Amino acid sequence: MPVFDFTNDKKKEVKEGECTYQILYSDESVASPEKPILLLSSRTRKRSHHSSGFFTNQSQRTSFEFKEEEGTFAEDILKIDARFISLIRWLGENHINVRLSGENREEGYAVYKIRELAGGAGTKLSAKDGFLQFMIERLLSSSAPNPGEDEEMDEDSAEDGDSMKLTSLQSITDFMNCAGKTIPDNIRLWARRNLAVARSHEVSPEEKRHAQRALSIMMNIQWKNHYFESIDPVAARKILDEELYGMEKVKQRIMETIIQINRTHTLPAYGLLLCGPAGTGKSQIAYAVARILKLPWTTLDMSSINDPEQLTGSSRIYANAKPGIIMEAFSMAGESNLVFIINELDKAASGKGNGNPADVLLTLLDNLGFTDNYMECMIPTGGVYPIATANDKSQISAPLMSRFAVIDIPDYTIEEKKVIFSRYAMPKVLKRMSLREEEFSMTEEALDKVMELYKNTSGIRDLEQAAEHIAANALYRIEVEHLEKVVVTQEMAEELLG
Repeated sequence: MPVFDFTNDKKKEVKEGECTYQILYSDESVASPEKPILLLSSRTRKRSHHSSGFFTNQSQRTSFEFKEEEGTFAEDILKIDARFISLIRWLGENHINVRLSGENREEGYAVYKIRELAGGAGTKLSAKDGFLQFMIERLLSSSAPNPGEDEEMDEDSAEDGDSMKLTSLQSITDFMNCAGKTIPDNIRLWARRNLAVARSHEVSPEEKRHAQRALSIMMNIQWKNHYFESIDPVAARKILDEELYGMEKVKQRIMETIIQINRTHTLPAYGLLLCGPAGTGKSQIAYAVARILKLPWTTLDMSSINDPEQLTGSSRIYANAKPGIIMEAFSMAGESNLVFIINELDKAASGKGNGNPADVLLTLLDNLGFTDNYMECMIPTGGVYPIATANDKSQISAPLMSRFAVIDIPDYTIEEKKVIFSRYAMPKVLKRMSLREEEFSMTEEALDKVMELYKNTSGIRDLEQAAEHIAANALYRIEVEHLEKVVVTQEMAEELLG
């Protein structure tokens, strides 16, 4: 993973400026004196912890002008995090007054925080309404541009802004100019075209509205690279044990996937397909994997999708056009790396004459990019990890099956159900209903009776509902009949559940 290394930085000349600086390639999410946003020279004097002034317009000089009682002192930018080049240029071009927080070090003044101040000569309202803080947080959580890519400013120039929220055209313009290469190339080019449409006087108001809406959606998504940090196997196993009882073979397959990610630092080529009877914890496994990967997750319920357009969105030629469910999932997650949990994949082949939703899923699962009809742009999907569930894998088409590593989830044995009911399901319900340990208990015979009544049901969903019924009845008797404690016997269990 790229980190700050003051001995192995790649040097790049700023063509228009009078000086050169070195670019630091980093994916650090927090800036510090050791991992700063930028490094300033300290030729004139040592700086205090907080200093204010202006970045110079980089077409003139790559430096910062410190405004102090004794006068103005300029210091050159010696090193800069690649993610912040466009932002620093934007601050300089608009002469925005900022306060730096930094530390004097042997190599210079290491700046790790930049905040906007009132009183600048510029009129960038977005810099006064929290835009700068928002922008810095977004850049710190972004991935570094690839070393060697052109970091020069796009030809489009920034204009006056009006809001920190990426909904107005100006805030979107500011964001594009400040984000630079942290936005993928194809999306930056797409954004330029849509910005031109949104500002044009030669298109209909409807076209302008659609272009601005699409821009707002796209710019509010954090576009991350596909490098995944190593995952602690012990912590991963702990999450699996917390969420699942037994299922050792299933846990082993998931741990193998984790170890693969740790070796390659990329997601596996195939997603997971969890097949088994209803109520066996398939969705719970999917949520556990999302927790382990530390990724946001979204669900697609294929039983309710019968038209491919629900997934791909509708064309902007329609007044009521909108993005599809997949694009909305990226928007809700706020980033490009996420877990797609596809429920009931075996129901994906049931289209209603307008195409097959399963065919749309194939483009998502191939990790080559997904195109939404409304957005009209290819969305990178290399950071998408699909986890599908199905009750009957025989109903899944061969092309879909080939995109997954299949894990069969067996039904629980009676003994496993007994442990899950007594150690997990019932204590969970009692805690939720605020029933104390001294207020409730079950005899062993009552527990065996519950298992007998539900021996022919698959999964544990019915058992969880049984625990809910028993606990609710006990709570009623304590509150209404004023009992100090309820002991559930075999006869009571049979009366309640039989």
